[in-house]
Amino acid sequence: MNGILFIIAMGIFLFGMWLMGTATHVAGFEAIVFVAGILCIALAMAIPISFLGRGQGA
Repeated sequence: MNGILFIIAMGIFLFGMWLMGTATHVAGFEAIVFVAGILCIALAMAIPISFLGRGQGA
């Protein structure tokens, strides 16, 4: 289960990075695409924090 969540979170993270990089090439919608990239990255960071928790150590 942890591996599947990691793959999903990494995919969303990479998609967000791609969106942020592509934002300069989208005429008229630069800000919307850039903010969508930031939101994807924030979601990718929230998945491990909320679903996986701290683990069994510490």
